[in-house]
Amino acid sequence: MIDTYPAFDVSPVPVPGPDARAPEPFHGIYGMPMFVSVPTADLTASTDFWVRGLGFFELFSVPGQVVHLRRWTFQDVLLVPADRPAETPALSVSFSCVLDQVEGIAAACEEALPGSTTGPRTMPWGSVELEVVTPENARVVMTAARPYDPDSPEAQNLRDMGIEGPGE
Repeated sequence: MIDTYPAFDVSPVPVPGPDARAPEPFHGIYGMPMFVSVPTADLTASTDFWVRGLGFFELFSVPGQVVHLRRWTFQDVLLVPADRPAETPALSVSFSCVLDQVEGIAAACEEALPGSTTGPRTMPWGSVELEVVTPENARVVMTAARPYDPDSPEAQNLRDMGIEGPGE
């Protein structure tokens, strides 16, 4: 048995459902429990893509040194000057969104950088995922949870692992 418990109250991610709404972008200052540093050869162009395509906003910047981007609480990215990697790394970073944002993010990324997206795809673990390769060659996955269906194969898979779904 795995010791787990519902802890949605510590996360900005809304409970999945057809009416789930994304939280507002978070402009507060906090100690970041996690963040991603993305090297870029062009801070301005990268900032533009992350803002227009992926829905981040510029929290602050130090010209020529760093641009701090954010979406929701705990979704922080630091763009830092460096050479662009020649290849897209296998490593990816995932950011939560809600289902009604996925298509809009895909369209915005394709407008900003044609050919930058793959998907969205419905995944067997209960999410819809859009893969985006940014101008810096970073692999970003925007992931939206699907509503929990206790009769679904995904729910049975969780039960088989000893994880009870909501209300079970």
